[in-house]
Amino acid sequence: MSPDSLLLVIDVQNDFLPGGALAVPRGDEVVAVINRIARKFENVILTQDWHTPNHVSFASSHPGKKPFETTQLAYGAQVLWPDHCVQGTRGADFAAALDVPHAQAIVRKGYHAHTDSYSAFVEADRQTPTGLAGLLRERGITTVYCCGLATDFCVAWSALDAKAAGFETYVIEDACRAIDTAGSLAAARAALAQAGVAFVTSDAL
Repeated sequence: MSPDSLLLVIDVQNDFLPGGALAVPRGDEVVAVINRIARKFENVILTQDWHTPNHVSFASSHPGKKPFETTQLAYGAQVLWPDHCVQGTRGADFAAALDVPHAQAIVRKGYHAHTDSYSAFVEADRQTPTGLAGLLRERGITTVYCCGLATDFCVAWSALDAKAAGFETYVIEDACRAIDTAGSLAAARAALAQAGVAFVTSDAL
């Protein structure tokens, strides 16, 4: 890939793999694909969900609420999740089989206790930047390829925000898997298409 392209590997962590606290169906299947395509990129950045204990996005923080229900927070509607990717736990660790030694940075997200963060670029309040866009601009990156977990949440939000920040943006479809709760995958695909984010396959890289 050209030196102005970036592979953004999103949340390939134990809690999102089979057996994890918030397992994405067949989420483990992305690891081998990502390991293969990452070799084609000079620039690779990983994201890592990194929640505080008792995070506001956890259903356990809201008495009477169950995982996958929604609630209203200061910044709007929030899907409530099982406790997952808590700082310093095995669930927050990257998948053991993920082999991307040349990754140049890790962007941690969701570490503010009262704000969730699906996107690698802007937290769920849509106000707080992670700093990733500035980092990419300073390094001359113009194109972002997104992969990882899950297609309909962190991958989609990251891709939409990358596009909004002015980067040419692609989602590598076979290097992602979705949670697909309450029509979330179809909604994400529609939003991505409307924004001009294209889906590609790893074979096309």
